[in-house]
Amino acid sequence: MKKVLFLCTGNSCRSQMAEAIVNARLGDVWEAISAGTKPAGYVHPKALAALSEIGIRHEGRSKRAVEFQDVDFDLVVTVCDSAAEECPIWLGKGKRTHHSFPDPALTDDINDFRKVRDDIEKVMLELLQEA
Repeated sequence: MKKVLFLCTGNSCRSQMAEAIVNARLGDVWEAISAGTKPAGYVHPKALAALSEIGIRHEGRSKRAVEFQDVDFDLVVTVCDSAAEECPIWLGKGKRTHHSFPDPALTDDINDFRKVRDDIEKVMLELLQEA
């Protein structure tokens, strides 16, 4: 099974949604994990609500990236909106790529969570099906 790490700063919204979507949709081929360089310590309730709306129940936890520094990933994807924040750098193993998604927690509007969820689902599923 291939492994993908979704990496961001807070690990409360975007990377959590990516982890949940990939595990739900491509879990027979990919194992997804998410982490952050400065984890918020929780998964945002609106991220969980947005996932629930598409039939995904996620019980993730906000995790520190250093927990996975010795894991061999096939792919590491940073998901920060690089225009608005500094995205972390992954120094561990795995091919690296970046896809920018705005942080829905900044507006705290459920519609922003839905849009980011849908964008993550489209982009990440295409990316991983081609990998």
